[in-house]
Amino acid sequence: MPVPASHNESTELKALDLAHHLPAQADYQLLEDLGGSRIITHAEGCVITDIDGKSLLDGMAGLWCVNVGYGRTELAEVAYQQMLELPYYNTFFKTATEPAIRLAAKIADKMSEGNPDLKHVFFNSSGSEANDTVLRLVRHYWTLKGEPERNVIISRRNAYHGSTVAGMSLGGMSFMHTQGGPLVPGIEHVRQPYMFNEGFGEDPIAFADACVKDIEDRILSVGPDKIAAFIGEPVQGAGGVIIPPETYWPKVEALCRKYGILLICDEVICGFGRLGQWFGHQHYGVKPDIIAMAKGLSSGYLPISAVGVSGAIVEVLKTGGDFVHGYTYSGHPTAAAVALRNIEIMEREDLIARTREVTGPYLAQALQRLAAHPLVGEVRSLGLIGAVEIVAEKGTNTRFKGTEGTAGPLVRDICIKNGLMVRGIRDSIVMCPPLIISEAEIDQLVSTIEASLNEAEPQLRAL
Repeated sequence: MPVPASHNESTELKALDLAHHLPAQADYQLLEDLGGSRIITHAEGCVITDIDGKSLLDGMAGLWCVNVGYGRTELAEVAYQQMLELPYYNTFFKTATEPAIRLAAKIADKMSEGNPDLKHVFFNSSGSEANDTVLRLVRHYWTLKGEPERNVIISRRNAYHGSTVAGMSLGGMSFMHTQGGPLVPGIEHVRQPYMFNEGFGEDPIAFADACVKDIEDRILSVGPDKIAAFIGEPVQGAGGVIIPPETYWPKVEALCRKYGILLICDEVICGFGRLGQWFGHQHYGVKPDIIAMAKGLSSGYLPISAVGVSGAIVEVLKTGGDFVHGYTYSGHPTAAAVALRNIEIMEREDLIARTREVTGPYLAQALQRLAAHPLVGEVRSLGLIGAVEIVAEKGTNTRFKGTEGTAGPLVRDICIKNGLMVRGIRDSIVMCPPLIISEAEIDQLVSTIEASLNEAEPQLRAL
């Protein structure tokens, strides 16, 4: 295990970080007031370690992505070998590389389980880029079909589909919409299936029906002949691990088929085993026309994303000449080689079935230990993604100070102090650990959240 950096080295890096580095989604003044970023230097398995030698159980798998865990030597070796052979080439000049071709075939094999027409793959470098590709592809498709007026995409409030202008516009987070506008036009946002906040105490089936009706009402108000597609994550990740009622997705799919609308599943977080299936939509038994994927595709070891596209859509694309879209790093051979080996590791270690049958149920059971805590309004999980809702009054969804966002950041910071990396999304503590996590580590994760809730309670009650 590497030794902690010297005091001088740590001080130098923190000063350089503050002087030059702008990290993602940060309050730069607050970061400066706190003395800079926590500098992560190494990791192994499910544990990350910072420059000062403090280790934390990584309850977030990096950023929802390190599915096979840290320290996989064979992923480093396959990257090294590929970089010696062919570090890079593009796909613009009627060219391709073996890793990209083999990875596309492997992804198609996983997508086709229960949906044999979903068999084509377009590569990008991030989930945001994947959803940009989705937006352009869908609108191009309808233009080629002779229906260019079908350009409206329905998404959900509080959805997250990336940080590019297109991704942020597809998403439904109002605080993001206030920065970097104007938004891409032609995107409508409807009710999200967030039962704890928006359907508290309701029957799950009736709540799902109400959410689906909101989609249909928007289709009818805009005009079915104007709607191109509906997009949603099987489970909303950055929205707060919002797990819809089981009836929700089949009814959304039926609605899309009723009006001839394309169904897009954003699998950036839910893909590659997170819900105990290769893709999250497979858990719900639906058949999307398009899926976006990233994160777990390479377990975050190298940047790569992809868009899965049905054969029916590709047949229409073939009638339109060039699809003038792509990125310098589309199908990057080194990233593709690493992603291919990453999938092979998941196959070899049977991580999908393990998540579905062993660790996912164990996490759900362990979280139930928190259900009686006076600060906990709800615990929920599916596979290896979960959330703990913090409330001011047991048996309600009432928040401290009467508004969301007070308790979550406080408990998150205490969890991190206590050696557990989690996210605080509004007043939810959310988790998404590596798929290799052990039962003992799950116990550690839940025990640390419990201890942190106990530590936070007096501060919250004093507000």
